[in-house]
Amino acid sequence: MKIATYNINGIKARIEALPRWLRAEGADADVICLQEIKSQDAAFPREVFEDMGYTVATHGQKSFNGVAILSRLPLEDVTRGLPGDPDDEQARWIEATVTGTRTLRICGLYLPNGNPAPGPKLDYKLAWMARMEARVRALMALEEPVVFLGDFNVIPQPLDAAKPEAWQGDALFLPESRAAFRRILWMGLTEAIRARAPATPGLYTFWDYQANAWERGNGIRIDHVLLTAQAADLLEDAGIDKQVRAGDKPSDHVPVWVRLAA
Repeated sequence: MKIATYNINGIKARIEALPRWLRAEGADADVICLQEIKSQDAAFPREVFEDMGYTVATHGQKSFNGVAILSRLPLEDVTRGLPGDPDDEQARWIEATVTGTRTLRICGLYLPNGNPAPGPKLDYKLAWMARMEARVRALMALEEPVVFLGDFNVIPQPLDAAKPEAWQGDALFLPESRAAFRRILWMGLTEAIRARAPATPGLYTFWDYQANAWERGNGIRIDHVLLTAQAADLLEDAGIDKQVRAGDKPSDHVPVWVRLAA
């Protein structure tokens, strides 16, 4: 089973680029988690993807945020929203169960950015990550294969930025954000890309639209796939479709994927 994550930065803006990737590099993806669809559920162009053979589940929000799952496999037990704060109206979390040769729980997420920091946006980010930690703990207690993937808005280590010094003071690279990420990871999860390439530099998933970041190779790695031990045992491969960033009207992110024996 191939599972991918892709922050598309607006479904309307990427209504040609996303299907193009799905027909090319992503053609063998069974499940795709999307972030920043920036669309309410009723306005999401699901017919485009249903005609391509995907079941579509969305958790949308007008103009901002929004997550979705596209799946060639049946989606069951779809839940929307991260537990822990009933007053949180931001659409950043969606879960579903998919079954290939094995059954997996898929958790697609769009973690808050946190800027400007310090301030209430960083406070919200760290509180959200604490809620995610609690949800991860609950799912890990089931001792089943679970995949957590999406835009984490965290640069885990200096290796994950072309110019780490430029991110000092940014919420994506603050010690507090990185520590919260490590707490989640060190609960017993495997970070798929680094499992395959522990010390390889230049593995980026985001290049800002500003200052010719793509042309200058000034990227960062903030889109991640984390696996429970039961899912990590199934890991066959993982990769980043970097070339998508050079396409027509690209997102500032590129797809990240894993292949599991499931």
